[in-house]
Amino acid sequence: MYLKQTISASALALAFSLTAAPVLARDIVMGLIPAENNEEMIQQFEPMRLHLEKKLGEKVKVFTATDYAGVIEAMKKKRVDIAWFGPLSYYLAEQEAGAEAFAVGIRKGGTSSTYKSIIVVPCDSGVKSIKELKGKSVAFVDPASTSGGLMPTYMVKKETGSMPQEFFGKFTYAGSHDAAELAVKNKTVDAAADNDITYEKMLAKGLISKQTNCIIKESDPLPGSPLVYRGDLPADMKAKIQDAILNAHKEIQVTGYGELSHYVTVSPKDYQGIRDMVKELGLKKEQLK
Repeated sequence: MYLKQTISASALALAFSLTAAPVLARDIVMGLIPAENNEEMIQQFEPMRLHLEKKLGEKVKVFTATDYAGVIEAMKKKRVDIAWFGPLSYYLAEQEAGAEAFAVGIRKGGTSSTYKSIIVVPCDSGVKSIKELKGKSVAFVDPASTSGGLMPTYMVKKETGSMPQEFFGKFTYAGSHDAAELAVKNKTVDAAADNDITYEKMLAKGLISKQTNCIIKESDPLPGSPLVYRGDLPADMKAKIQDAILNAHKEIQVTGYGELSHYVTVSPKDYQGIRDMVKELGLKKEQLK
């Protein structure tokens, strides 16, 4: 009888310890939103994945999804531990998955992490302003994209007084920034939203040119797209992840979204402007997915 009670007590203690154990009893998973095609995103972050794996001493895997919401949902379900988000998708992950921003990349050759949203049209269309796009076919990137969703919505509303769904004749989402640019080049849409990072990258690769895709409007600077981790990760794990990212440039040529020189610290308060913009536009969470 005494032996049975001891075994039962031990089993109970083991079950409790497993329940209370750190959430990383598996490989570490890094999520990447599909700002561009998934293969390219994985390739861009591969050197940083390898660096993290080395510094953390644990296997680091990459998770991608067909849309921004898929990565947010994966973090919510604790299937993703670290993620690269845009400012708006970070805001949504903060709301739904307790995400915390901890680092952002500095663009090579400068000191800033900011970037801009742009509106692009076929160069021979003759269109010079957002107002001239009334009733036209326009593609944004994703409802949860900052430069390809939130900011162009803000720009259209500010300039026309109407939301994109009301102002444009046909309003669609391309799914990624490069797809939006190619839709303009191929003239399957009359205009598209993008950001200056993807635009410059596609120019450099010859995928578009300044004779095919012309910018008619650019936004004020946006806060850089952050690396985040789940808020419920152990404090020591968070510290190790942040230290590895912030000091990566001392050991490797850092990579990420765009040409980067290094990463610096950011915190949730650095994205208050995004929260304010969502509030000003009166957007509900379900409209951002």
